[in-house]
This record gives sequence, structure tokens and C-alpha cells, in this order.
Amino acid sequence: MVPVQIGEWEIIIRSVIDILLVAVLLYRGLLIIRGTRAVPMLWGLIIVVAVHLLATHLHILTLAWVLGRFLDAIIIVAVILFQDEIRRALTKVGLQQIFAGEVNAGPDQLLDDLVVVCGKFSKSRTGALIVIQRTIGLDDLVEDAVVLDAIVSRKLLSALFIKDSPLHDGAVVIHQGRIKAAGCVLPLTSNPDLDPNLGTRHRAAVGISERSDAVIVVVSEESGAVSVVCEGRIVRNLDAPALKNILTTHLNGEKERNSEIFLRRSQQVS
Repeated sequence: MVPVQIGEWEIIIRSVIDILLVAVLLYRGLLIIRGTRAVPMLWGLIIVVAVHLLATHLHILTLAWVLGRFLDAIIIVAVILFQDEIRRALTKVGLQQIFAGEVNAGPDQLLDDLVVVCGKFSKSRTGALIVIQRTIGLDDLVEDAVVLDAIVSRKLLSALFIKDSPLHDGAVVIHQGRIKAAGCVLPLTSNPDLDPNLGTRHRAAVGISERSDAVIVVVSEESGAVSVVCEGRIVRNLDAPALKNILTTHLNGEKERNSEIFLRRSQQVS
């Protein structure tokens, strides 16, 4: 066995440190974009790179040349595509723990709280806009809102939407059993086919559902009607059992089934 020289040990140690630092940076980057719209875009870039390598290997020259020119500007493309995530990453450097745990409300308790609170809001005609985040993150909405990071409770939700509350007109974002933020401003939909009688809350709910896979619960301040919005579609005038049934179906991960049920119900009542 050939002995390892001191200089070689230095190279090995530096290589290990180099690999560890790159691994930590990649891990932190993945944590930042996890659950955001950047993830599908990242997969899209990976597919482009894979197709370019395949086209080059198979000598499909035109396709390889086009994708090659695109990849030559990959840094600029990445900055444009991930500008929000890059800005968020730079502002969070050193502010988060690398390994962190969290305490969440159980899914059954969350649904019960939402149904009860929305029922009270409906009776008192208190307007409410509650966004339940799923796979695609909504950190860009949270940045300019009031960050809470609190466990969901009926009292807290009721307090946030009291008519005299400064956060009353904004949306509440819930993720993994916790209220991430309140007073969030949502993008409005530009769908011309939407019912013109729907107000700003409903249009904001549809708008964010078009950009994410979130499930949004809306309580109308004018009529007290409870609606659920998902994937750009809206189901209106829900009672407590129907509300819980739709939320349970969506939040249990039955994607194909809940999309089919939701589409059928939205066509019936919208």
C-alpha cells in the first residue's frame, strides 16, 4: 500500500471541505425553494439540459444548437426565473436554522376549526379570506404581510377577521397547521368569464388559485356565503358539512379524485 504524503492529505482535506460547503449551499438553496413555484421551473431547466445532452449524443444538430444557445445564457435565465427566490435567500442568510422542527395542529383539528370559524363568520356576515397552502409555496405573499407563525386556533382566526382589525381586509395564509401570516395581499384574477357579481375577496381567491395549488376559503361580507376556490374554479354557498367534505377531500392528497369532484360541483353552482 502506497503511503499518502502530507501534501496529498491537504488536497484530500480541502476537497472534503469543498464538497461539504457545496452540499450545505445546495441544501440551503433547496430549503428556500422547496414548495415554491421555483421547483417546477427548476425541473423544467433540468429537462432542457437532459434533452440537450441527448440531442448532442444522437447528433440531432439543430435541436442541440438551439438548446445550446439557450444554456449559454443559463445564468441570466436563472436570475430572471428565480429572482424572487434569490432575493428571499439573500435576505434570509444567517436568519434560519439549518435543521429545524415545527409544531403543527393536526389535520382533523385544523378542518374542525376552519368549519366552525367560517360558520360563525357566515352568521355574522364577517368577511374572511383563508388560504391553505399545499405544495406550491406562497412566501412571496408572506414577505409583505404580518408574519405570525402561530398554531391555528378558532380564537386567533376570529380575532384576525374582526371588522375593526387592521388585518381584516387581507388574507390569512395557513401551512402545515400554522398561520404563517395575516394581512396578505393576493393577486386578482383577470378571468373575464368570472361572475361579475363577485367581489374583491373572491377575485383575489381565484387569482391566487390560478398561480398555485392552494385551497382558499372565502366568506362573503355582503351575503355571508361560504365558498371554496381551487385551480381557478369556485364552489359557492356551502354549508358546514359540504365545506368540511371539500376541504377533507382536497387536503388528503387525493388529487385526481378531488379535482374531478370539485370540477363537477363548480359547474353545478357557479
